[in-house]
Amino acid sequence: MEVREHFSISRQSVRDGLENLNEYEGISEAVVLSTCNRSEMYAVVDDAKEDIATLKQFLFDLTGNDEDIDAYLYSFVDEECIRHLFNVASSLDSLVLGEGQILSQVKEAYAIAREAGTTSTVLNTLFHRAIATGKRVRTETRIAYNSVSVSYAAVELAQEKLGSLSASNALIFGAGKMAELTAQHLVAHGVRKIYVANRHIEKAEQLAAEFGGEAVPFEGALKQAVDVDVIVTSTGAPHYVVKPWETRQLMTKRKGRPLFFIDIAVPRDVDPEVENIKGVTLYNIDALEAVVDEHKEERQQEAKLARAIVEEEVKSIEDKFQYLSFRPLMALLSERCERIRLREIRRASSKLPDLTKSERRQIEHMTRMIVRKILRMPMMKLNASAGTPQEAFYIEAMRALFKLDTIGEAATSEERHNRYRDAKQ
Repeated sequence: MEVREHFSISRQSVRDGLENLNEYEGISEAVVLSTCNRSEMYAVVDDAKEDIATLKQFLFDLTGNDEDIDAYLYSFVDEECIRHLFNVASSLDSLVLGEGQILSQVKEAYAIAREAGTTSTVLNTLFHRAIATGKRVRTETRIAYNSVSVSYAAVELAQEKLGSLSASNALIFGAGKMAELTAQHLVAHGVRKIYVANRHIEKAEQLAAEFGGEAVPFEGALKQAVDVDVIVTSTGAPHYVVKPWETRQLMTKRKGRPLFFIDIAVPRDVDPEVENIKGVTLYNIDALEAVVDEHKEERQQEAKLARAIVEEEVKSIEDKFQYLSFRPLMALLSERCERIRLREIRRASSKLPDLTKSERRQIEHMTRMIVRKILRMPMMKLNASAGTPQEAFYIEAMRALFKLDTIGEAATSEERHNRYRDAKQ
């Protein structure tokens, strides 16, 4: 927790960082995924070995930290990167196996990157397939059956420690999705009354009304928690919202009645010093790993089926990626042939002024078919060589035979370089 909270990334920081991605040489595409249990970057770079330092600097700039955390960093390249993302989207790499929130978080991370304009052919292809894989796993397996979320595990932990929640009141800090799920589980476990505190009081009122609870002002919420037994915090605040001195004041008013804190926010909402106050019990998200999950063994069996699906999808997308390197070359060849076809039609048309519209359409169709049939065999050869030792030979041969490096008289050298960049990747 102490490591992850220093490197958690807010949505606004993700947006700001991606909007300035062009400042980082070597990174051409990027998606940033930051949840309570991970901070990850998926990127298309010129050279995986050389640009790892640039990626690390991007991470530091996103989080505002430059600590030496190499022991906590991991990186995956090519196939392993694909497999890792598919496992993440399928909830196979989650704190709670089979939980359903991660797929929507992957979708949101991809949507933010699309909006910022930092995805193109590679990451668009990768994330579309990752999301589809996550959906397929949830549809074709029972990995999500009786699965628990972080919020459910938090409520289970509260019930385990208190014995029963039927005589307890609860205060929730936050009004987002995690807070809403927590409220649902608290009600399902029989909690007597729910209080909701949020910086935007209208959101607190909306969530409280949904569960027959009561909204309280965010500032000074602890002062109204005298009759509360469980406090769950789930805000997006970058600093502590529950401080020791406020908690001490509250415990004085409670006259020794114990208080149970569950902090499921990253960064943490509750100052760790609160745990040292007499009568207070504090758990953060790391403690949820110890919650007994009676259906874990069943989901482990389903996870085997899910991993088989992931491997199938990894192989499928690798086959698709094999052909990406040839797309720029095929496009250049098609452009050149199309330009020649149009030039010859114009020449012929100037000598045949009496052609009817029907005859012109027939000539258009005939010339297109001739070009298509001439290109068919070279295109098939290129496709067949994808991913083989002959790949580089055919690329260079096609460029030399058709003079593709000189194509596009109107294009600048930078535009021609950009066309070939995808092939290099």
